[in-house]
Amino acid sequence: MGIVLDRLEPGHAVGHLVVEGNRQPAGLLNGGASAALVETLGSVLAFFDAGPDGSAVGIELSVSHHLGVRTGRVTGVASALHRGRTVACYEVVLTDEAARRVATGRLTCAIRRPRLDDRGGTADRGGTADGGGTADSSGVGRTGPV
Repeated sequence: MGIVLDRLEPGHAVGHLVVEGNRQPAGLLNGGASAALVETLGSVLAFFDAGPDGSAVGIELSVSHHLGVRTGRVTGVASALHRGRTVACYEVVLTDEAARRVATGRLTCAIRRPRLDDRGGTADRGGTADGGGTADSSGVGRTGPV
């Protein structure tokens, strides 16, 4: 697909893709390529917001296509709409080379951050980072706050 991340800073990401090689049979930019650019930029921001020991997973993606594009490149600008402790939402505006809005997308992500155990270390589903405690997928045996 050739998605390129051009800039990343807190709450803001910019990237692009080239239309050539990402067209649908009618010759327009494939809507799936637009959606992939939206999800990529939003996900990068979500991982950035989750922090070095956190993770993020998309839970909802929507894209409204406003204008067909046949050539050139499409640039996406992602901005945080909401950055909560467990859920974050990002808007991504896609424009063509003439700066016309071609699509608007929104990605909602679940944010996972490590939990602190009662000894000040981190604990996730697999137990504590220092090796204390274990947990299966049900959380049985987990140490620290639930």
